[in-house]
Amino acid sequence: MANKQNNLSERKKLILKAIVEAHIAEGEPVGSKSLMANQQIVCSSATIRNEMAELEEMGYLVQPHTSAGRVPSELGYRFYVDSLIEHYAMTAHEIKEIGSLLKAKMHELDEVLLAASRVASNLTNYTGIAIKPRASAARINKFEIIYIKPTEFIVVMVAATNDVKTKSIRTENEITADVTAQLAHVLNDNIAGLTSHEINLPIIMNMENEMGVHASFVGPVIKAVYETLSELDDGEVRWSGIDQLLQYPEFEDRDTLKHVLGALEGQDEILDLVSAGDREDVNVVFGAGGMAGPVNNSAMVYKHIVKDGKTIGAIGIIGPRRMDYAKVLATLESLSGNIADMLQENKLLNGGEHNGGNQKTDG
Repeated sequence: MANKQNNLSERKKLILKAIVEAHIAEGEPVGSKSLMANQQIVCSSATIRNEMAELEEMGYLVQPHTSAGRVPSELGYRFYVDSLIEHYAMTAHEIKEIGSLLKAKMHELDEVLLAASRVASNLTNYTGIAIKPRASAARINKFEIIYIKPTEFIVVMVAATNDVKTKSIRTENEITADVTAQLAHVLNDNIAGLTSHEINLPIIMNMENEMGVHASFVGPVIKAVYETLSELDDGEVRWSGIDQLLQYPEFEDRDTLKHVLGALEGQDEILDLVSAGDREDVNVVFGAGGMAGPVNNSAMVYKHIVKDGKTIGAIGIIGPRRMDYAKVLATLESLSGNIADMLQENKLLNGGEHNGGNQKTDG
């Protein structure tokens, strides 16, 4: 691929750029006649046709069967995004909308990511996504137990992210308030700060020994701890402006829209992509590359939010493959920069890891 890109002449690059941008704007195959109106392309119609034919042979363009014009291929879009795209100058309104994040009274990273996805959706007219990536080492730093009645108590778990999770435990054997206090002490002494992989059988057996005649209460609590750590390890995908997709002909087909919605609802593919993506730059993933399986005309663009060398979230856009990449990239860069400023100023409470959960929708 690199050799092909190096072999592209300046004229071919100019023609490819013009075709990509015309297709993004109009959504129709682009022919040589329409390119003749481009003042930057100074050559004959025959020369343009020859160059387009060569770009097609090289894999940058494809020709729909029903049209004499051509549209960019995935390779064409990739080369455009990586090498040909021009900087998008944001308007005063767009800068104000993005800057409003800094002025909003939000203290949770979850809130900020969702708000950023709303702004991204409003400014680009695509669907915005807020992503909390999977954690690889969720921990519970503190345990408390609330006695309810002889056959019920509540385990309160404070995660390393300051998120609080609770589990209600019902028992066959009766328990007293003193025993629940002892159980909380044993939990804090033995498994506070450990990951699920670090809580092993010897540790559990030691906890049972410390509980003595009340060892039977350890098992149900450990089960609740494992469930909570699993929830904390799960990522989360939330989206804004799902109805924005309906205005694009690429998503008029019910099956196509169903596949995109399936990717959002199932969220595993998106979480996998974010986990593997480049943390420094804006990432662009085309539908055929895995975002929504067979949805070849879709694309996802996202940017990691990084603090202290760790990815703590991501914001992105899902839309047609012919989206306005210059505007989308500039929007995500600006939004992520504002969030980074908020993290730097310690305006957010849980800027370390994520608090897990299921996918949610926000219109």
